[in-house]
Amino acid sequence: MVAPKGPSDDNQLGAAGQRLPKRLPRKRSNVRRWAKYIYIRFIRLRSHPQAIARGLAAGVFAGSYPLFGLQTIIGVAIAAAVRGNKLVAAAGTWISNPLTYVPIYAFNYQIGRRLLGQSTATSLTNRSPQEWMSLGFDITLALMIGSTFVGLTLAIISYYGCLHWAYRVKSNRINR
Repeated sequence: MVAPKGPSDDNQLGAAGQRLPKRLPRKRSNVRRWAKYIYIRFIRLRSHPQAIARGLAAGVFAGSYPLFGLQTIIGVAIAAAVRGNKLVAAAGTWISNPLTYVPIYAFNYQIGRRLLGQSTATSLTNRSPQEWMSLGFDITLALMIGSTFVGLTLAIISYYGCLHWAYRVKSNRINR
């Protein structure tokens, strides 16, 4: 039977005479609390469901571009232009974050190359600096075209998905 831990038990020695480590805070619970907080804030938005959906679509569109540091500003500007919720637009740009930059932009680049009819078998390794400079415009163009196409596709999907969800949340709030 284990005795309940008291305030003076922090310096207790283990069976081998070593100090027992203090319990570390659980990071998973902090992430879960943060996610729940964001969810509750989203639920309590007083905007019209269409404004929330337009804001999310604007943020997702801006978040698909490789414009680090400007994505949030662009997303909020687009949301203001289409009368969407600016807070949701800023949150929508989070689709691209340090964990997702490489996969998203590699995918956007490949889509752009296919849309432009460029060869997808071109290797970018073992090239001289002059070849890299000559490819710079082609790479940038393919990435931007691909980002536009992927951004529009994701914006349309997120708009209708968020619109459906926001109407459902609103009707649940009214029924309470």
